[in-house]
Amino acid sequence: MDFFRVQTTQQVKEILRGFTLLEAEGVVLEDALGRVLAEDVTCPEDFPPFARSAMDGYALRARDTFGASEGGPALLEVWGEVKMGQRPSVSIRSGGAVRIATGGMLPEGADAVVMVEHTQLIDERTIEVFRAVAPGENVIQKGEDLKKGEKILYRGHRLRPQDLGALAAMGIGMVKVYRRARVGIISTGDEVVPIDSVPQMGEIRDTNRYTLWALTLEAGGEPFHLGIAKDSLEDLRKKLLEGLYKGDMVVISGGSSVGTRDLTIEAISSLPQAEVLLHGVAVSPGKPTILARAGEKVIWGLPGHPVSAMIIFMTLVAPCLWKMGGRKGWDAPQPWTLKAKASRNIPSAQGREDYVRVKLSLEGGELIASPIFGKSGSISTMVKGDGLVRIEMDSEGVQKGEEVEVWPF
Repeated sequence: MDFFRVQTTQQVKEILRGFTLLEAEGVVLEDALGRVLAEDVTCPEDFPPFARSAMDGYALRARDTFGASEGGPALLEVWGEVKMGQRPSVSIRSGGAVRIATGGMLPEGADAVVMVEHTQLIDERTIEVFRAVAPGENVIQKGEDLKKGEKILYRGHRLRPQDLGALAAMGIGMVKVYRRARVGIISTGDEVVPIDSVPQMGEIRDTNRYTLWALTLEAGGEPFHLGIAKDSLEDLRKKLLEGLYKGDMVVISGGSSVGTRDLTIEAISSLPQAEVLLHGVAVSPGKPTILARAGEKVIWGLPGHPVSAMIIFMTLVAPCLWKMGGRKGWDAPQPWTLKAKASRNIPSAQGREDYVRVKLSLEGGELIASPIFGKSGSISTMVKGDGLVRIEMDSEGVQKGEEVEVWPF
């Protein structure tokens, strides 16, 4: 293939469409947060299963309160109390009411609840009602929240805390989700040393191990470390084989630039069923990116500079993990974005997508994005930033005051 015949991010995502989904597995609710559903979820029963009070007060017939006011309250007889967790022992007829707490089952004959704040107890058996209520007021009807047979969650949806609550309310304690991708992380280079080492002249600590580990977790993967590969074909090939044996994807940082590309490409090409799919993406920073496949396993070669590696992970590797993990909308630029105005002109070269780190601030009720300029080796630009502004390939940049789309991180 022609190296550095760059492809756009959209062309890369077209390649990703052909990648195989991971298999499904069942997990209990406690382990389901952030997992992606492998099937639709249908409500097996009405929820709530009975009409219940939404307020502390008195269950009654709404018509008995019509015209009630502070100057002319309605007088009602209190016939008892609805015990929590029990079926009411009385039914409501004209002129009667029953004490009820939030969540209590509405007794037969009642069609509304008047809030306790709008009543006054005259004696143990009589109340005054100072405010009229309409039928259904302060009542959650049977099936009002969730109806039996209703599809409430769909395949490809990433489960949130509120989703787990809905599943629990329906009595669903286990869900079928896509398996998490196992991602092996390799740092490369004779100059890279562990973070507990004191770097000698010319050496650097292994920053990318930790940023890529964290980004993998955020994208729903399960990272594992394969160590630092020296600039040796044998060492890199050995670690690649180990990663492909143990996991579904291997991410290499530092092996895609001009100086090391031949070694990385050679190591990948020597693997069984290996195919290099691209080398070069029209993105800045992060142009010298490698994507390969060995059977159903995926290999990414990212630049060694921390900012470049992180941006390529956010823009391409994370969507790849979402695709393999069955996530709906995986090919969107980001799950969610913000709109802001540029604080100054931001230049860009045509023919590539630029990802500019920005700091966000609120000024006069408007969100302002201020660019943080720096080289791709300056991780401080990511630490100081709140997100990325993506500048399209055919644009020469952004003008001061122009609205921009921000990808928060």
